[in-house]
Amino acid sequence: MVMKWDAFLSAVRERGQYPSPREAERAARVVLALLGAHLVGSEKAELAARLPEECALVLLNPLPAAEPLSTQRFVRATAAWIEGATEETAKWDVGAVLSVVADAADEDLLRRVILQLPPDYDLLFGHPEPI
Repeated sequence: MVMKWDAFLSAVRERGQYPSPREAERAARVVLALLGAHLVGSEKAELAARLPEECALVLLNPLPAAEPLSTQRFVRATAAWIEGATEETAKWDVGAVLSVVADAADEDLLRRVILQLPPDYDLLFGHPEPI
């Protein structure tokens, strides 16, 4: 079953401890756009199908990344796109969004998504041990 947009934002807001839904939505859109720029093929489509339509549109339609970003550069890019963010707050934003994304995916899909990404992305998805 596909998660609804309100439920997705509510989960991101709770995990990120955002004071407003607007802040949770901003973090979700930035992180999903950056993630979408790094994913290809059936994994990207399968993940989009498990997310609310609003998330799927962002995930499926970013500009492709010129090169894969390390986790540190992914966090920096997130900070650059969120007004007033620091690397520390961006790390929090990434973790809040990607942990909700991980919940929406089953373990097999999440493993295949993480295999497309540079090392250590499993940590950003809230998995301290490699999948």
